[in-house]
Amino acid sequence: MHELPQQLANGLILGSMYGLIAIGYTMVYGIVQLINFAHGEIFMTGGFGALTTWLALPDGTSIWLALPLMLVGGVLTAVLIAMAAERFAYRPLRGAPRLAPLITAIGLSIALQQAVWSWYPNAKDARTFPQIPGGPISLTSSLSIQRADLFLLVAAPLSMVVLGTFVRKTRTGRAMQATAQDPDTAKLMGINTDRIIVVAFALGAAFAAVAAVAHGLRYGQVDYQMGFIAGLKAFTAAVLGGIGNIYGAMLGGLVLGVAEALATAYISDVPGMHQLGGGSWADVWAFVLLIVVLLVRPQGLLGERVADRA
Repeated sequence: MHELPQQLANGLILGSMYGLIAIGYTMVYGIVQLINFAHGEIFMTGGFGALTTWLALPDGTSIWLALPLMLVGGVLTAVLIAMAAERFAYRPLRGAPRLAPLITAIGLSIALQQAVWSWYPNAKDARTFPQIPGGPISLTSSLSIQRADLFLLVAAPLSMVVLGTFVRKTRTGRAMQATAQDPDTAKLMGINTDRIIVVAFALGAAFAAVAAVAHGLRYGQVDYQMGFIAGLKAFTAAVLGGIGNIYGAMLGGLVLGVAEALATAYISDVPGMHQLGGGSWADVWAFVLLIVVLLVRPQGLLGERVADRA
């Protein structure tokens, strides 16, 4: 039990990253009822955008000076790709059956992976990402935090506060709420729903880019395949929290991260289940948790039972 605080901290940090990515899924679904399976690759391109910014800086640049610039580079890359995807891949299919944009999203996911693999220099192997110097920070005798994780511990709650304020207080945020409730009525009230949908894609991509920088700092590398599993985990978090609910996405990410950390650490200690522990089973337990929650509460932790829109 002396390891429990450390495992909980690990789970909260991992879950914060899942939650940031999941916001993109849940915002887009809440407004256009589209599951954007290419969002994991938007996350990946944000990481490569941040890496490109780092490589463009003079040698010897401090990581603390470079980090804000890397965030800007990653966010711009992810946002531009997400906006282009919305305009050229999804908007022409706005009135099509739901299966068409879903298949398009899967195809776009593969295309983005292969584009980075083919055209980004040396992307066939994982690229080294800059690190925050220094060892872990010991908070107690049984709890320490990696310096790279401090970025995520600040960025995740700050991002949620900014997003919540934007949605509640700004004209565009209220227009997003109206479009999510009824896009046809929103159009009649003078809301440009196409612009609102672009804003939703852009905001989701921006948060995914922040998560990508946190991923690179935490693991020390980025690669063209990193968006696949992260995207699936984030989608799981969005469904777990109640897809379409912004706060549910972050809550689902935190629950998923903690469950994954605890299962990985403790399942192998249960008699007869030593083969089901360890990092290789982390992805399995994430989906086991999703199945259990959906059996008990199909709408997710913070979701509401609503009738599907025609």
